This record gives sequence, structure tokens and C-alpha cells, in this order.
Amino acid sequence: MAAATTLKKIWRNEYFQTAIMIILIIVIVFGFWYGSQLVLNTNYPAMAVASGSMCTLPGSYCDGWSHPFEHTLHVGDLIIVQGVNHSDIRAEPYPNGDIIVFRNPDYPADSIVHRAIEKATAPNGKIYFKTKGDGNPSADQWVSHIPENTWSGMVSEDLVIGKVILRIPWVGHIALYMRNSSGILLIIALIIIIVILEFVIPAFMKEEGQIEPKESVEKASET
Repeated sequence: MAAATTLKKIWRNEYFQTAIMIILIIVIVFGFWYGSQLVLNTNYPAMAVASGSMCTLPGSYCDGWSHPFEHTLHVGDLIIVQGVNHSDIRAEPYPNGDIIVFRNPDYPADSIVHRAIEKATAPNGKIYFKTKGDGNPSADQWVSHIPENTWSGMVSEDLVIGKVILRIPWVGHIALYMRNSSGILLIIALIIIIVILEFVIPAFMKEEGQIEPKESVEKASET
């Protein structure tokens, strides 16, 4: 009985409930991320578009806020990426070819999102893709110092992460904003505000609530 009573007290504690909520949110976020990796067969199921190389509109229209439903990608789009068999990727000029995500042949740590416009099989049996940003005047001509990464200016299948199966306008701006220092400061500020609202203010209110009854008892005794 004592153990059950103790557990009830702990469960009713506001700090304990807040901690449980934070843990649940973390579990849900990470569960969704790793679940998406499993379902979509890629380690990068979602990305934010940071470059305007895919935009076919002039000037400021590539900001991602206007013309959000064009048949290409804009800055600030959130893209959903699926890992697929390389032979199933459709390589055709805009707007019919698949938009693929691949690692930069010279700097594999960087990812690029361009359309596959041609596909060829090298003598070694490996599939290579010619890529192009929809907004660029010409196709990409990759000249990599890593021989296996390119062939005839094309990207090796080994560098392909997956193809874009869905784009969500505007949402990617949040991820892009969080990448810079002001975005990080905003997140820190929000965390501080949440801590103040959840812990500091309730603690002060409880202390004031404990003092008031003592004052009222003293006044009653004087009368």
C-alpha cells in the first residue's frame, strides 16, 4: 500500500508529468524519423531545399513563397525522399524525369537535388545519371577526382540517395532557419520560455499560496 501511495504522489507531481511529456515528445519525434527511414528505405527521408537551381521562374519568384505548386522545387520546400532501385529511376528532360537526391561527386558530404535527364550503363555494368537543375541553362558536367564517382560527366548510382516523391511548400524554411545562428538562438529562447512557464512561475505561485494562509491565520488570532 505504501508503495502504491508513493507512486500516486509521484504521478500527480507536476514536474514528473512535465518530464514524462518531454520524454514522450522525444520518443515520438525520433520514432517518426527512424520509422520513416525504414519505410522509405533511405537514411535521409526528408530534406529542405536550400538552393534555387531547380526553380524555373525569374528572380524573386524562386523564394519559395510565391508560385508554390510549380512542377519543380523552390527554396524552402520540404521534400520527401524514397530509396529506389536505380534502374527504376526515370531519366527524362523537365518536367518528366525523376528528381533525385545524390551526393556531390567531389564532396560526398554535401547533397544535391537535381533532375535525372539521362541514364546510361558503363562497361563495368554500373548505372550513371546525367543531371540538371531545372533552372540551370545546361546539364551538370561532373569532373570528379574520385574516378568511381563519375563517368562521362555523369553521376554514379553509388551516390544516389533516392528520388523525390513529395514536396511540401514553405515548411522547409523552418529547417533552413534553424541552421543559422539566429535560428539556434530562437530555439534556445523558446526552451528558456517553456522552462519559465512550466517550472519557475508555478514554483513562485506555490510559495505565495503557502504564505497567504499564514497571514490570514495571524490576523484571525489578533481579532
